[in-house]
Amino acid sequence: MTDDHGARLAAVACESVIMHSDEHILEYAGSFRLVRKIAQGGMATVYEAEHLGPAGFAKRIALKVIHPHYAKEKTWLQLFIDEAKLSANLVHGNIVQIYQLGEVEGQYYIAMEYIKGPTLRNMIERHRELDRLIPVHVAAYVTSRVCRALDFAHTYAGPDGRPLDIVHRDVSPNNIMSTWDGHIKLADFGIAKAKTSSDPMDASPMLMMGKKHYMSPEQILGLDVDGRSDVFAIGVVLYELLTLEPLFYEDATELLIDEVTWRPLPNIREKVPAVPKAIEEALMAALDRDPAHRPTAATFGKTLDRWCEAQSVVATPDRLQDHLAALFPTTYQPSAAGAEITRFSNFKHGLRRNGAHQRGWFGRLLHGMRV
Repeated sequence: MTDDHGARLAAVACESVIMHSDEHILEYAGSFRLVRKIAQGGMATVYEAEHLGPAGFAKRIALKVIHPHYAKEKTWLQLFIDEAKLSANLVHGNIVQIYQLGEVEGQYYIAMEYIKGPTLRNMIERHRELDRLIPVHVAAYVTSRVCRALDFAHTYAGPDGRPLDIVHRDVSPNNIMSTWDGHIKLADFGIAKAKTSSDPMDASPMLMMGKKHYMSPEQILGLDVDGRSDVFAIGVVLYELLTLEPLFYEDATELLIDEVTWRPLPNIREKVPAVPKAIEEALMAALDRDPAHRPTAATFGKTLDRWCEAQSVVATPDRLQDHLAALFPTTYQPSAAGAEITRFSNFKHGLRRNGAHQRGWFGRLLHGMRV
């Protein structure tokens, strides 16, 4: 990105804090400064940013901005809003934290925890480049932490004490991250299903949402899903961690449905002869085609934890940190503070600029910049 044309970020957020019994509201107008684009998906773009406040306050965050054409569609905008509302109270050490849902002139963004470190997809691809399998204790440790996150979401209750029956529905290596110091984070509840949120699939049962190669049989068939569907998905992820190969290959939807629902699963021992029996059994239980026969996320995670604890090399965040340092020697150290190239300020002024013609306000802000 460059600031050649003086592009400026918009003022974004007013945060309201209720104080005392008279419900006095203290308003604080904050803003964000973009640093760089991290990722661009089908529905939104994620930026590394700084949340700016008074007296030089600055907090590094990730800013997820819905694409303008989706913001105009009521169904997809509601899905984006539901993601923020659903995830905001899922406060858990293995879940990416949501800080704020904001809106500027009808456009919505989510401010969330910024994770410095690789995704699981990065780790898998790096091991492929090195032609070296991921140590079993690392694969089991990572999977068990995702299971903890899923169990927390699956059993989370609303203010009335009733479970919300949250199902992530998009568990995949792209949505699992590691901090450089070895902590695992599950991200992107963008298509999560809960009792309290709307679901586009209710109106369009044939709509396929999520990454199809990590879907459970019931999800890919458009049937009702619960937490056990996520268990199948994390089982697919564990298989890929152990073998460095995807469990399901087919691209054509009809062929993939056959592959996921009834074709015999490959024997993991033919791929990795040294895989421990306990890990193989836990994996195959998670991959059972019948959800009634799968373990819960809590049971699956505890099984993996017990195996990890019995090893001579016990998996810990410190050990994963060492593994990442060896795996990514040139990118392991986080970038130095103050290394940002782009400078943004005065968000509202940027909104009023004329002459820009890109997609809505956010496109106008980025007009002339290389992201």
